[in-house]
Amino acid sequence: MNPYRERLTPPATVFVATALVVPATLLVFLPIDQLVGVVVAVLFYAATVVALVFTSPVLTIDDEGFSAGRARLFPHEIGEVRGFSGAEATQQRGPRLDARAWTLFRGWVRPVVRISLTDETDPAPYWLVSTRRPDEVVRRLEALRQRTPGR
Repeated sequence: MNPYRERLTPPATVFVATALVVPATLLVFLPIDQLVGVVVAVLFYAATVVALVFTSPVLTIDDEGFSAGRARLFPHEIGEVRGFSGAEATQQRGPRLDARAWTLFRGWVRPVVRISLTDETDPAPYWLVSTRRPDEVVRRLEALRQRTPGR
């Protein structure tokens, strides 16, 4: 199986919005020194961009299982998998969300995948994870499930 990898990075609009750190920094540092103000503003914005990119969780599906950020499900733990988008994804993240579910959401990624768990001792009944490609994630997780011995 070819590994699947998706980083849940913010869209360009988030990077544009975080550019407001530049004028805010300039307001503070320009009265002290113009060069320092510009340098600090650029460094703050660069640090913000780096933080947004490198702290974005990564989804991975490979022969070893499914990873969402630091959490991992092994193939034998994966139950029924369903993808949701649009209004149904909003319902899954809101009114229909079980408080015991393990979640990994990003506000800028609306579609979600719901993964039921087969482990009866796990306190979480399912995982609900943001993904830009719910159909692809469902297809790959189902394929991984089918290859698991004992199913």
